[in-house]
Amino acid sequence: MSTAIDKLRRILVLEREQGCRDRAVIGGLERFLQFWQKEAREQADQMTGEITIDEILGQLDGYADLPIDQRRARIEELVVQLSRVRPIAEQSSEVGAASIAPPQPQPAPKADRPSPAADVQAEPTPTEAKPAAAPKAPTKPRRPRSSAALVDLNAPVTVLKGIGASGERRLAPLGITTVRDLIYHFPRRYDDYAQMSHIDQLQLGQMATIGGLVVRTKTTYTRNKVPVFSVVLRDGTGQIEATWFNQPYLGQQIRQGAALVISGRVDQYLGRLLFRSPEWELARQELLNTGRLVPVYRLTEGVSQRWLRRMIKRTLDELAPRVVDPVPAEILHSAGLISLGQAIEEAHFPDSQDMLQRARQRLAFDEFLLLQLGVLGRRARVNALTGRALEIPQQRLADFAQSLPYTLTNAQQRAIAAITADLARPTPMARLLQGDVGSGKTVVAVAALLVAAYNGLQAALLAPTSILAEQHLHTITRLLAPYPEINVQLLVGSMPEAEKQRVRDDIAAGRVQVVIGTHALLQESVSFRQLGLVIVDEQHRFGVEQRGALLTRSAVSPHLLVMSATPIPRTLALTLYGDLDLSVLDELPPGRQEIVTAVRSELSRENIYSFMRSQVAAGRQGLIICPLVQESDGSDAPAAVAEAKRLQEEIFPHLRIGLLHGQLSPEEKERAMAAFAAGEIDILVSTSVVEVGIDVPNATFILIEGADRFGLAQLHQFRGRVGRGPYRSYCILMAQEASETAMQRLAALEATNDGFALAEKDLELRGPGDFFGVRQSGMPQLRVANLGDAATLEAARSAAQRLFAQDPFLERAEHALLAESVVRFWSSANLS
Repeated sequence: MSTAIDKLRRILVLEREQGCRDRAVIGGLERFLQFWQKEAREQADQMTGEITIDEILGQLDGYADLPIDQRRARIEELVVQLSRVRPIAEQSSEVGAASIAPPQPQPAPKADRPSPAADVQAEPTPTEAKPAAAPKAPTKPRRPRSSAALVDLNAPVTVLKGIGASGERRLAPLGITTVRDLIYHFPRRYDDYAQMSHIDQLQLGQMATIGGLVVRTKTTYTRNKVPVFSVVLRDGTGQIEATWFNQPYLGQQIRQGAALVISGRVDQYLGRLLFRSPEWELARQELLNTGRLVPVYRLTEGVSQRWLRRMIKRTLDELAPRVVDPVPAEILHSAGLISLGQAIEEAHFPDSQDMLQRARQRLAFDEFLLLQLGVLGRRARVNALTGRALEIPQQRLADFAQSLPYTLTNAQQRAIAAITADLARPTPMARLLQGDVGSGKTVVAVAALLVAAYNGLQAALLAPTSILAEQHLHTITRLLAPYPEINVQLLVGSMPEAEKQRVRDDIAAGRVQVVIGTHALLQESVSFRQLGLVIVDEQHRFGVEQRGALLTRSAVSPHLLVMSATPIPRTLALTLYGDLDLSVLDELPPGRQEIVTAVRSELSRENIYSFMRSQVAAGRQGLIICPLVQESDGSDAPAAVAEAKRLQEEIFPHLRIGLLHGQLSPEEKERAMAAFAAGEIDILVSTSVVEVGIDVPNATFILIEGADRFGLAQLHQFRGRVGRGPYRSYCILMAQEASETAMQRLAALEATNDGFALAEKDLELRGPGDFFGVRQSGMPQLRVANLGDAATLEAARSAAQRLFAQDPFLERAEHALLAESVVRFWSSANLS
């Protein structure tokens, strides 16, 4: 028996032999499939195999729009799969006994298969008793299809009509494996084709959408025999031609007399306006690709915009009205938000700019709400822990302040008062100390160390890099010089194993009061005798789990102080560190110089070098920052190794040039830093490794090569490496062919030394991107929410606090879906 499957397989084999040029059947494969599927569905219950009709249609959907290599891959795959589809009777004879078994009742042929909803929702009905000897033909279990009544957003995308195993493979690189992933795969932008134009209004170069009747169609061929399909469209004000290259099948889809809508850029040929390869749709259809705000998605190989739009629209039509909203109705009402289903639908296919904005507001609110609920839950768990109430040695703290060569700022005094108040309570301190470059965070931290040591407890300071850990060792040892009973040790991964073991033994025995280290402190081999205080510097370099690792090293939870030299806008602090109390150092210690900052181009290079020579001649030192360590074929950015060599040989042959970068051994880095600090190096050429950890009062100038390649916060950190002494200091930003956004960053840095003002500007420029330049480890990713959207953040934070006051851990039945959403949202976080 020749089946519909056999027919399609023969056509696909012919298509493959003809080079996959979509000429095996007149009108193309997609036109043929419109008629083929009816016959195939009538035979569906008599066939068995590894692929369904909907999966076949899904694999060939958009075939004409694909490049030849992707067409060939799909044809090859389908030919193999179709060869395994066999009539049930034939399958039965292969497994034996079917020829002597009584015939099985067969359902009457159907005009079409049941709807996807029927596949899922129909209850199994008792079947007539069958003789035991009658074997059932082996069939592959049918995949469940999506249901209009039962919405499982966690189901695999293969439950959706038109997305089979092939579609699943194509979508996987986009991170789309479930129905939820698909409907939350939001557009990256929109093409605005919403405003319809009249033909007589069109202008060359304009992006326009027009509608009208097709008055003429024709197909011609170029010299290379490439088919060109064209139509003439009339709307009552005039007529215009539209052409499509290498899409002859359009002649079967766009007929004379059809009502057509097209969108694209107005071009010209021989002085006549026309459209070349515009988006098109028949006016009787719901417009997805023209005549509206058209979504433009992030794609991957084998996935086209038209196919993905169609799949998402089909899914939303069925599921969006039935999505159960996890956010309580009273919260939505008080915040003036639309329903979740409507928000998802409008985010993909907005009816207007206003509705798109309302959809984004709702989705952003959800992300902020889930973020805040998670943060509040974390804070509640910390508050439930038992800590040590420490005795505060006020006289010792006063003596410490008197021993300093400068007077503490008011901000430092407020921070110390807040920290000591926390330490005196029986619950563990959880406080963030943030301050601008050079604001004196280390001195505040040392005050906390003094309190811990006075109470006979150990303290650990965790730094992200060996350089910063070593800098802390020098600074803290100097500040604690009046207290020789406090033993301060360093523990970093680069130390010899014997030395590391000695430090670990001293820590376990309680002979070390303060240990400063990197990730080496987090290893299980490090055991504290009585850990009472944990300080984490450059908090954004560590994940939440890493931050918490040291807190579990003691039967009684130690106090926690985290520090950040990157000023953080209030909205961001509420988002990222909502589980911590906040202290801000917004004053600079007396004597700190305001740094003169200037953006310069290549034309000023000789003048810059002359200025550097004059600074060195006056006894000062400086730094040059390069984006790369070694030269790269893929980048013309200055590289530290080559630049240090060039400067020493060609520019500054009589000066002492040093080199520092991350690929040096710890010993080499330490020697370079020590030589620079001792004044043995005039100009230190370095990479971003000096972002933190360099404190040389004699350094008065810094040249940042390729400044447009760095983020604003990082540039501000670089600038903070100078201006630490009594001398006027300078920061020079070199930029070449920088983007508009990069130049805005540099202009902002040139205009102010206020780190908090720069943080607000950085947040404004980056939008919803990551504020620190790398994703905040341990925090969920925001798909829609903009961290600068203070109004929505505050509304969500207020709602989260009200919810938490009523039901701290969302244990009530009406909050079950919301609790599930919080868990799912936070499970996406990178907790490494």
